[in-house]
Amino acid sequence: MPQTSFIPDADTARAYRDALGCFATGVTVVTTLTDSGPLAITVNSFTSVSLQPPLLLWCPDRSSLRHDAFVTAERFAIHVLAEDQLGQAEHFARNGEGFTANNWSQSAAGTPALSGFIARFECQHFDAHPAGDHTIILGKVTQVTTCPGNGLVFKRGQYGGFLEQV
Repeated sequence: MPQTSFIPDADTARAYRDALGCFATGVTVVTTLTDSGPLAITVNSFTSVSLQPPLLLWCPDRSSLRHDAFVTAERFAIHVLAEDQLGQAEHFARNGEGFTANNWSQSAAGTPALSGFIARFECQHFDAHPAGDHTIILGKVTQVTTCPGNGLVFKRGQYGGFLEQV
């Protein structure tokens, strides 16, 4: 099988991004409550960091109009989307607003809670670090809620699910 090798730089940025896309990730929507109301962003840069204390991270793009609101948010929630939530993933990738009375409620911690997720992590801001064209946001998990279902997956620029073993 032929291999391609390159040094990541400005000339190979597209190839670098395509190589990163070979790794399938889950799809999440991060929400917070601002002075203007609920705000959301679709994110696949999400991972656990520590079990004790319970920390996780996600990385918004610094060029996003929603970046500053999330970097300064004291609380946020990360929703792991179910495979039938493609519409929500696409909507919040384009637009951080557009919440309806049917798709969210305010959690006890004060963050927007979406419906239909398979896991939800309620977080308080722990730290933030600039990292190239993104910011690494660390959250301390204060509550976890899970529901049955299969997760929505993102790979090579496409959304989908996965085949379960029978």
